[in-house]
Amino acid sequence: MHDPATLLRVLVQQRRWRYRDFATAFARAASQVGLPGLSVSEAQFRRWTSGRIKTLPGPDTCRVLEHLFEVETVALFGPPPASSPTMSGAPAVYDLESDIAMTARDAADEAGAAAAQSVSDTTIDQLRDDALALARSYGAVSAFDIFRRARVLRTEAEHQRGLTQVPAQQQDLLIVAGQACALLSTAAFDLGSLDDSARLARSAALYGEMARFDPLRAYATGSLAICAYFTGRPSEAVRQARTALAYAGLGDTARRRLLSIEARAHGHLGDHERATQALVASTRQDRGERDELHDGVGGEFAFSEERLLMSNGTTALLVGDGVGAEATAQQALALVSSRPPARQSVSVRGKAAADLAAAQLLRGDLDAATVTLETVWAIPEDQRVAGLLERTGTLRRALTAPAFRGAGAAVTLGERIEEFGRRSAPRQLGTGRGLLAIDS
Repeated sequence: MHDPATLLRVLVQQRRWRYRDFATAFARAASQVGLPGLSVSEAQFRRWTSGRIKTLPGPDTCRVLEHLFEVETVALFGPPPASSPTMSGAPAVYDLESDIAMTARDAADEAGAAAAQSVSDTTIDQLRDDALALARSYGAVSAFDIFRRARVLRTEAEHQRGLTQVPAQQQDLLIVAGQACALLSTAAFDLGSLDDSARLARSAALYGEMARFDPLRAYATGSLAICAYFTGRPSEAVRQARTALAYAGLGDTARRRLLSIEARAHGHLGDHERATQALVASTRQDRGERDELHDGVGGEFAFSEERLLMSNGTTALLVGDGVGAEATAQQALALVSSRPPARQSVSVRGKAAADLAAAQLLRGDLDAATVTLETVWAIPEDQRVAGLLERTGTLRRALTAPAFRGAGAAVTLGERIEEFGRRSAPRQLGTGRGLLAIDS
């Protein structure tokens, strides 16, 4: 058995002091020498008694220690002599039993302190369930409600993260906060706040990076790509989509979403060949691979077959493939209708119907487009999101083509589109300023 590292440790052992006993005695001695308020932290106490210091404490601290033990500070932090002073001045004898008892008390104190720096696993499980429920309810409630609930979830996850020092809990809470931030980004986008949506997407990607959770980074980076092509930067959108596709650990659903985003970005660039390549690739992701976000959580993080069809129909329109766009949009609508009512996406139905009407206008069939748009008019005001308004804005411009000039039905339809947009959530809430560039 090695002797204690310092004389200070010997003296503390002899008094059977734990940290709080030492801290109390130190504070009392500090007041006695005219230094009230001077204290010592537990970390300092541990270093002093283990001998892990290279320089002496400051002059005031040394003064208090010398007053407390009646020994010079240099001696206190040096190795104990063969006999060490005690409170009574008698020779000190190394007491193994006392050392064992003090070690046991120290271990208990430190284990208790560590336990106090964690949170209940039940709390984390509840937050994880809240994130899952929020993601899966996205299509059934308004973007405004999603934003409000996701903000509360992110705040609570961060609060709990501040209470734990357990690495596994820190990672779990980072992932929950990142999921909430990704949903905030999507909700902000749907409400027309495109710049803020991009900012929130970057924050979500940073959460994914800190948590070493690449599916979240990929989802958030894909969201940045969407923001990019909606704000007139399709080349940036291609770059972001390809960056996201390079992340490890992605399942088929994640790659399907990102390839669909890349295809749309190429469509905005007018690159028919690359758009078609990405579009075809998006339909061939069938390796049977899954990830914990896009497949495990799902909901808004998933990318259903009808959502893929709807997105690829939009790409077909961008590259001038009206026939392909019409067929794909019809498939998307049929698939939505085949789902149980609780699983029918209002957003996908509205966007696919708008794309179908656009394809019908492209071949000059105003009557068919008028009938198709009845599906669009049925979309509740609080679910008329940015992606749908972008499509109806495109329809409004298409109705000004020479082929429809002077047609009363085209005028009526155009006016109805304008009213549809005015009564949308982004316009009613005043968050649709980012849509002005899209509609112009």
